[in-house]
Amino acid sequence: MPRLGIKRKKGVAFKPKLTRGLPVGSKITCADNSGAKILQIIGVIGYKGKHNRYPSASIGDMVSVTVKQGALKLRKQVMRAIIIRQRMPFKRPNGLHVTFEDNAGVLVDKEGKPLASEIRGPIAREAVERWPELSKISSIVV
Repeated sequence: MPRLGIKRKKGVAFKPKLTRGLPVGSKITCADNSGAKILQIIGVIGYKGKHNRYPSASIGDMVSVTVKQGALKLRKQVMRAIIIRQRMPFKRPNGLHVTFEDNAGVLVDKEGKPLASEIRGPIAREAVERWPELSKISSIVV
């Protein structure tokens, strides 16, 4: 039986129902050592919403981003990232409200494997449960 707040679909990883705090156009910090500094969200992978509503992402979502500041070889390219922190509070199934100091993401490839070798700062447990590869390079899981 699935835990409270988690939708179960055939062939899809578990995704808890979290407050979506990062709409398209948001600028987030890059929390890894790939060379990127600031990312801008340009799309949310797998988002299905109402007509004319801005797609928005939460922790653990894969998003399409472009690098706004950072290494020249990464700039002006469409890449993918996973959201690991958001400032907007979200509620866990046990009733705990969690919030972070900043909005942050990690650059990944299409399969969800990180491009970097280290993540700076804490990472939400929801992101690690959905993308286990992130736990190998993270330092703190909250």
